[in-house]
Amino acid sequence: MLIKPNLKDEEIIACLRDAYGLTIDKVLFLPLGADFNTAVYRVTTNNGSDYFLKLRSGEFLEASVSVPKYLVDLGIKQVTPPLATKTEQLWTSLASFKAILYPYVEGRNGVEAKLSEDQWAQFGAAIKTLHSADIPASITKDVPRESFSSKWRETVKAFLIRIESEVFEEPVAVKMALFLKSKNSEILKLVERAEELALAIQKQPIDYVLCHADMHGWNLFVDKENALYIVDWDTLIFAPVERDLMFIGAGIWDSSLTAAEEESLFYQGYGQTKINQDAMAYYRFERIIQDIGDYCEYIFLSDEGGDDRMQYFEYLQSNFRTNGTIEMAYQADRMREAI
Repeated sequence: MLIKPNLKDEEIIACLRDAYGLTIDKVLFLPLGADFNTAVYRVTTNNGSDYFLKLRSGEFLEASVSVPKYLVDLGIKQVTPPLATKTEQLWTSLASFKAILYPYVEGRNGVEAKLSEDQWAQFGAAIKTLHSADIPASITKDVPRESFSSKWRETVKAFLIRIESEVFEEPVAVKMALFLKSKNSEILKLVERAEELALAIQKQPIDYVLCHADMHGWNLFVDKENALYIVDWDTLIFAPVERDLMFIGAGIWDSSLTAAEEESLFYQGYGQTKINQDAMAYYRFERIIQDIGDYCEYIFLSDEGGDDRMQYFEYLQSNFRTNGTIEMAYQADRMREAI
């Protein structure tokens, strides 16, 4: 979220005092991320200690804080667990938000930092541990299971129909409507292919594991000592392993590596695994469709957001660039057909 929520600093200070026993002197909003439902802050105590505060609105999985804590207890160094409140909870409530507090770590995300070969292998090893971990059901009880829902495909088709007749006045909405009209046939082709693959996958025997489900460079973090961390666990889901593996070599972020190089380094840590090419292609198509649907809801259903709006339109456009996510999705589909 790039725009500061309608929340007074005094409310944040009082919350952290009551829940964590901290005396906060400074609250700094950080305009980071593309998640409409998440705002983050750097807060500083009276003794100079810094913390990272995450405010989550809308849907909240308790597993998004309890799973990282469990993984750290297993010895996974690439995960930072949230701090406990005075009552040993891993989150607290603040107005309409869930507030989660972490130690503040100086560093850069995986897009800015460009992972080293060793960090790519660490990344792969950490995801393998997640996929293999025997996590108690009491911790993952609120985690959904993949259903291959048509929700986002139907959402996108509905918006493509809507923009043909609706007139928009807000400048970003006008630009986005024109852009989507120019890509109408291409987007409908993506939707059709995702629908075909979803039906094909559901006829197959597939194992489900716990997946992070948003495993791109912006959710990787490298600190000043070059330690690697995986962050933002809000999208946990039980799904085929391809739900996470689809991000490797998908063109979602600029890693300064080719798709083949990303895959080679990642699988050095993850280990050899048999890829279900139907699932890999499906998830790459579906991710693009969900992004389009998300941005349509944000831009066309509201005039709010300020600078966020143009940023999200640019994110949507990036899917269509040369060697972008759409090209990589079709490449995965061709690999499926070649087998």
